Parts: sequence; structure tokens; C-alpha cells
Amino acid sequence: MSELKLRPPTAGISEMAADEREALGFPREARLVRKSEFDEVYRAGKRRSSSHFTVFVRANGQAASRFGFSIKKALGGAVVRNRMRRRMREIVRCHRQEIPAGWDMVIHPKSSVASAPFAALTADFLRLVKGL
Repeated sequence: MSELKLRPPTAGISEMAADEREALGFPREARLVRKSEFDEVYRAGKRRSSSHFTVFVRANGQAASRFGFSIKKALGGAVVRNRMRRRMREIVRCHRQEIPAGWDMVIHPKSSVASAPFAALTADFLRLVKGL
């Protein structure tokens, strides 16, 4: 009978190779940080919408896409807005390799993001950006 080798519960990201960790991460180079970067996307970009998101996109001429998140105060209190931001960041972090490269994207969630199933949000976002 063969023995199954199970990782101890503490094993995880620390045991991954550096390139695997980077693929799962969300480094600063993959984010829009400055107000001027957001403004440039709004000014020169195009808008795409779905049932859960509005995404502003602009070609950036770089090898990778960059992402920014903007959540209106009207969508809820700080706890709700931060939950939305965490859910959106996780979708982008997990699927960054599947998203077309060379774009700056500012993602605006709609109120449904707070309560929609995570799988539905993921599918909706990927459908929205795959057509770029």
C-alpha cells in the first residue's frame, strides 16, 4: 500500500518557488497608485460595464496590465467597502495571468459585489476583460 505524503498545515506559500509566489502575488508594479495614473485612465480610456463592475481601460504600452480600485462611499460603510476591495483584489490576484497584458484598468464595483457569490464575481469580471 502506498503512503500519501501530506503537507503539514503550516506548509504553503513559504515553500513555493519564488516564481510561483510572484505569480500569485499582487506587486506594486501591477497596481495603479497615483491619482495622476487614475486620472489618465479616466481621461483617455474606455468604459466597459457588466452586472457587477464598471471597468475603465486604457492601453499602457507595457508588458503587464496594472489595476486600480475605486469604491464610492455611497456603496456602504468602511467595512463593506473594504470587503468589496478585498474581493476584487483577490479576483485580480488569482487571475492576473489570464487577463490580457498591456492595459491600465480602474475597477468600480456595483452594490451587488458586497453580497454576490465569489464565483459569479470572478466569472463576470473575466468575461468583461477577456474581450480587450
